[in-house]
Amino acid sequence: MNQSKAKLWTKDFIIVSSANFFLYLVFYLLLVTMAVYAVEQFHVSESKGGLVTGIFIIGTLIGRLFIGRMITTIGNKRMLYLGLILFVLISVLYFIKIGITFLLITRFLHGIALGIASTATGTIVAEVIPEVRKGEGISYYSMSITLATAIGPFIGLFMSQHTSFSAIFGFCLALGIISFIISLFVKVPEVEKPAKAAKKVKFKLSDFVEPNALPIAVVILILSLGYSSVLSFINFYAIEINLVEMASLFFVVYAVAILVSRPFTGRLMDIKGANAVMYPAFILFTTGLILLSTAESSIPLLLAGVLIGFGFGNMQSTTQAIAVKVTPPYRIGLATSTYYIALDAGLGFGPYVLGFIIPITGYSALYTIMGVMVLATIILYYFMHGKKESTALSGVSPSEA
Repeated sequence: MNQSKAKLWTKDFIIVSSANFFLYLVFYLLLVTMAVYAVEQFHVSESKGGLVTGIFIIGTLIGRLFIGRMITTIGNKRMLYLGLILFVLISVLYFIKIGITFLLITRFLHGIALGIASTATGTIVAEVIPEVRKGEGISYYSMSITLATAIGPFIGLFMSQHTSFSAIFGFCLALGIISFIISLFVKVPEVEKPAKAAKKVKFKLSDFVEPNALPIAVVILILSLGYSSVLSFINFYAIEINLVEMASLFFVVYAVAILVSRPFTGRLMDIKGANAVMYPAFILFTTGLILLSTAESSIPLLLAGVLIGFGFGNMQSTTQAIAVKVTPPYRIGLATSTYYIALDAGLGFGPYVLGFIIPITGYSALYTIMGVMVLATIILYYFMHGKKESTALSGVSPSEA
């Protein structure tokens, strides 16, 4: 099928991408407000306030781990509705103030709900995207999360300064309801399963993760660990180098870099293969981290944001497309779950691991170390996927490539 004839921007693609955007808008909005809420309302320590933020990601991981197995038997659409209904109902619990323990439970359950719903949206979108435009389609879909990472924290900080926490929770509840309502109009294609896939067998690791997606999942785990150093510690680093005001623009230029580049990199992947995107992205991500480690003024700091956006921002969508492409259609749900488990693990547990390194190295040296780590991951990528793709493409005719 010709790329120009394979329609990408269908009603179902737009609905699923929009629903996913509203889910992640809630996630990132609450990400920047919950620690402050816990400290102010329940008078807990900052470390416990951080736990209120982080336990959400743990819930998301658990939700993804079990949903990947269930989604192939229950069905994508039912799983999406289950996740969204839970997401909305649990949002109501934020209005109940009966102690920090209840808030922690609420955050944990809310994370599970996001894990279920977002794994379902990721699986559905992979099925509605035409095969010949898979890379381009997932790049556009991933921009729903990119927009949320830029808009969510902005709205969260603005509302925390000008409204009450009840208003914030009410807004998040409304976003969840909107996501559910628009999802009612999506039409999900049925994917046939081989007879052996439907048989009930004893417990296996492949019931919870997709073996074909594991190699690229390991790669994104390490890359997301590198990005977590930016996501979690850029504000502390900015204070250290007296660039606090400019740091607020860092993620804005990061998001803009992704929004500008992803339409091109997604199409490049479909035409030339993932290696054409990944190898340059490794260099850009590494250069951005090294530049960040040496930044002493606003221009290098913001330029680092652009380079990291071009690098990690495009790696994120490309590795997800790889995970989907190397997996049989009836196991796309597990592949999506496996990919996001690795991504979330790197972003969620990275700050905790790196927190032990910072007292020894400081922030500047940390970013240098992360840059070297990302560069070294090129070798891992080559053996995990790049080498196989190069071999496969060598046997493809120019007209097909």
